[in-house]
Amino acid sequence: MIFLAGKSSFLVLALLLVSLSSISAFSQDRSSKDALKFILGGTHNLGPWKNEIYDYEEAEAPGPAKAVPLLLAATRTKRPDILNHFRRYRGGWDITNKHYWASVGFTGAAAFILAVVWFVLFGLVLVVHHCCGWRINMKGKGSARSQRICLILLILFTCVAAIGCILLSVGQDDFHGEVLHTLKYVVNQSDYTVQTLRNVTEYLSLAKSISVAQVFLPSNVMDDIDKLNVDLSTAADTLAEKTSENSAEIKKVFNAVRFALITVAALMLLLSIIGLFLSILGHKHSIHIFIVSGWLLVAITFILCGVFVILNSAISDTCMAMEEWVDNPHAETALSNILPCVDQKTTNQTLIQSKQVITDIVNVVNQFIYNIANGNPSQDYPYYYNQSGPVMPPLCYPFDSQLQDRQCGSYEVSIGNASEVWQNYTCKVSAAGVCTSVGRVTLYFYKELVSAVKEIYALQHYTPPLLSLQDCNFVRDTFQNITSNYCPPLEHYLKIVNAGLGLISAGVLLCLLLWILYANRPQREEVFAKLPLPIKCISRSQNNSVNNSSNNHVSSSNPTSSEV
Repeated sequence: MIFLAGKSSFLVLALLLVSLSSISAFSQDRSSKDALKFILGGTHNLGPWKNEIYDYEEAEAPGPAKAVPLLLAATRTKRPDILNHFRRYRGGWDITNKHYWASVGFTGAAAFILAVVWFVLFGLVLVVHHCCGWRINMKGKGSARSQRICLILLILFTCVAAIGCILLSVGQDDFHGEVLHTLKYVVNQSDYTVQTLRNVTEYLSLAKSISVAQVFLPSNVMDDIDKLNVDLSTAADTLAEKTSENSAEIKKVFNAVRFALITVAALMLLLSIIGLFLSILGHKHSIHIFIVSGWLLVAITFILCGVFVILNSAISDTCMAMEEWVDNPHAETALSNILPCVDQKTTNQTLIQSKQVITDIVNVVNQFIYNIANGNPSQDYPYYYNQSGPVMPPLCYPFDSQLQDRQCGSYEVSIGNASEVWQNYTCKVSAAGVCTSVGRVTLYFYKELVSAVKEIYALQHYTPPLLSLQDCNFVRDTFQNITSNYCPPLEHYLKIVNAGLGLISAGVLLCLLLWILYANRPQREEVFAKLPLPIKCISRSQNNSVNNSSNNHVSSSNPTSSEV
């Protein structure tokens, strides 16, 4: 059970970290780091780059020498380390450190010690009781009062155990639901990451096929796209596979925990109620079976209580570590190796490379517009199709030569309305592919231009989430949401579960002691001797009536005898 507690809490965190760190992890590998910088970047709308590009010359990467070490949840995790001769652990939250888990395990030591002490001591009591004949009998003066007090306490402790069973049932149900709710959120974040990776991969593949009048992207750009697509596809497939496996494992573990808690609650409730009635009815032999069962179940309940104390400590530590990491994402922490956030200089390079890709696509489009659509070529030109009429406006360059945001000129069309404006410059085409009406582009070339514009829009729309993953903004937002909306309910329901287990343990433990005592009270004649006065008077009056009727019957039969 200790293993299940640590494993379950670790699996939730592991799924979260795998879901959020895949991009950062694979971005650190070999040449894929350069390929990744080629495309990551952007924001959500057109003209999105404002205030997101920093002075590349002035940006400095905070290298390892400048990283500020930070122990996550340092105060909370100062506990005795079982593996280090019970010295205090001072390494902070670190799920990769066995000494951290040893210190977390120590939080449940009190419950485990109680389980062992209870198992041994009460076992000895049972042995002495059955083998040596030692027992406590409520006889003599004051026994009736003692029995009443014992009965009242027995009913009280049975109620305590029943309340504990109710708390345990309600708490475990709410806790299980909240765990699944948290798991669903983490899986959704993972699915969002996978979908983002696949969207970018898809649009990057389409970018390779972008051509207008057989003018393609530069070959070096296509090579970079090929390399990046391999990394993105691998990351998406790995992340989807790990998320599915971990999600199924987490559900399996917590379903087992839920079944164990429901079983304990049901058994303890039945045990306490049936034991109460058997002790009242004085079934000594039957009650012994329930006493032995309760002895074992109380020990198991103490162990479960310790397990959930450990689980509560692990979850609380993790929530606090996330909260502190959100405030210091670039500090050197235990999460740094799992979520290696890219420094500001690398992020700036990513933005620059991303803008350069968009600029290259705009170059392809405008090269066609200037040289072919608006070129008025001669009939022997390969791309002559009788283009004529007003000059077609070029596509706006969103960035200047320094890759800073620029305003579109009055003669340019923006990416947002290019397809609508250019449609006015299409001409009707004959079967030979020549314009038969005024226009600068045929429908075929118009579709190629629109495809290029859509590709630019897609890159601007889908690549920003990758940048957010790379610089840990996405991770930070996710952690912040978890610590604000998911951690408090989890900790609250865990406390309810622990309270229920504690009440069950205490209630049934005391009930066991009283069962032994109350089941050995005087029975039958001994009970009659101790009956209250009104009951005695009723019994005596009934006896007198029986005696009088017998005497009358005897006296009526005597004259007959004398006559005889």
